[in-house]
Amino acid sequence: MLALTQIQVIQSLGEAMSWLERELNWGVPPTELRHLIGRIGELYAALITGGQMATEVNQAGYDVVGENGERISVKTTARMAGNGHILFNANTINLVDRVIILRVNTEEMQVETLFDGSVGEANHLMCPPVANGKLAISMSKLLSPKPIKRELSKVTEVTWKDYQLIELENGTIEVWHSGSLVSPSKPHLRSIAKVRFCLFLIATVTHTTQGS
Repeated sequence: MLALTQIQVIQSLGEAMSWLERELNWGVPPTELRHLIGRIGELYAALITGGQMATEVNQAGYDVVGENGERISVKTTARMAGNGHILFNANTINLVDRVIILRVNTEEMQVETLFDGSVGEANHLMCPPVANGKLAISMSKLLSPKPIKRELSKVTEVTWKDYQLIELENGTIEVWHSGSLVSPSKPHLRSIAKVRFCLFLIATVTHTTQGS
């Protein structure tokens, strides 16, 4: 498998996030989109570590190789509640140098870092092996304290009236109004899109009328 450039990683991540949002809008539950959510997590981990995806499909133990060569196991969930576990293979955890656990927040369409540390630090959070030789970290341990948030780079920035729209490197669009971040952002984006479309129609009609 050919290595992706950082630009290609960013583009792939943005496309994957867009595809996820479409699927969710079609009513597909996140539980049916595990592969897509997992792919988003791997791309995001490759982006923040300056690394590359593992060279083999289903690489044993790890998913991303960091810029400094460290082997990284990436686990991604869309679970918002504090129940449930993140599972690891007890037979391959020794092949890993670093563990990154991410959550795709499907309400805000952004990626959150729940854990980023060495495999030794992850081991301290793990329960004894459960069924089928799996190690587990409880979601309740990951959500207390609150998820770690990494400062994301801006890709594009647009200002319209009192609004400032900022696209981040993971595909998320932040909406700022009069200097304050608004959340959730989707209602504001829809309103802006409708107004801009109406203005476009008015301008088109006016131009056509004046030209006739």
